[in-house]
Amino acid sequence: MAYEAEVLRRASRRLEEERSRRSAGLDRRRTEIYQKIPRLAEIDRQLRRTIAGVISAALRAGEDPAPAIGAVRAENLALQAERAGLLVRCGYPPDALDEKPACPRCGDSGWVGAEMCGCLKALCAREQIAELSKLLDLGGQSFDAFSLDYYSGRPWPGEALSPRENMEFIYEVCLSYAQKFEKFYFKNLFLTGAPGLGKTFLSACIARAVAEQGFSVVYDTAVNVLAQFEEQKFSRDAEETRGARAETRRYLNCDLLILDDLGSEMTTPFVQSALYTLVNARLTAGRRTVVSSNLSMDEVRRRYSPQTASRLEGEYRVLPFYGEDIRLLRKQRL
Repeated sequence: MAYEAEVLRRASRRLEEERSRRSAGLDRRRTEIYQKIPRLAEIDRQLRRTIAGVISAALRAGEDPAPAIGAVRAENLALQAERAGLLVRCGYPPDALDEKPACPRCGDSGWVGAEMCGCLKALCAREQIAELSKLLDLGGQSFDAFSLDYYSGRPWPGEALSPRENMEFIYEVCLSYAQKFEKFYFKNLFLTGAPGLGKTFLSACIARAVAEQGFSVVYDTAVNVLAQFEEQKFSRDAEETRGARAETRRYLNCDLLILDDLGSEMTTPFVQSALYTLVNARLTAGRRTVVSSNLSMDEVRRRYSPQTASRLEGEYRVLPFYGEDIRLLRKQRL
């Protein structure tokens, strides 16, 4: 599981902001309570006198520190009991002045040793959803919102299944792919069919469900993706080249790449080469990819190099969409 550097940076900043807000809230609460109960301020000052200081004094005097430690411990326990009693009598919880991390496992640092804590992973997932929402309406695009109402149950010419039966199967494959990501039998999906049949909707559902599990997901159009490869290769502007290089690394290294609308790009020799590099590199690295396209597999074979077409056909589970245009049906029913 690999998070993009920018996603991790934003999630870490959010974690720090939340920690700062809690700390500021505690400071305000302490000020309020100290004003109402001055004795509590004095108790806290006494409690801040550490055992380490007492031990150091004893050692400097050449004495056994054990009695001093025992005395400090007894004094601290008495002060803590007095502190808790004062708070409760004044209507506060006994730990109202204590700093309590939102995540006890990592103490709000986001890390347990070298392992990322679940609290930071959750923030990374939220940042990924926010990033995906720039391109997709993830508020309404989820598997729960998917409807088969617009798919006909009548036979479809040249197909063994009706559009509805076919979509029931495709829906189950896409749902299982998202829910069992990294463990599902099919590593890559190729969604093919005419416009308006639900390819982008289901791609968005997959993107959302996988991102919510904490995996890094990049969703972009084939036009934009391949343009970044071209920018990296041919741009003479250093800043543009660095930006394009960062984008291509995202496409190559994310846990899931969703490449939308393959076939809408200009098919130049360089684009052919870049597409092969992208597809082959992700297959070699074992990273998963979902491609959606209006092209049929026959058209894929005619349009792209034999090496690219072979990998798309042989390494991807092809899911053919057919039926009436859902967008037009919805418009007619308005």
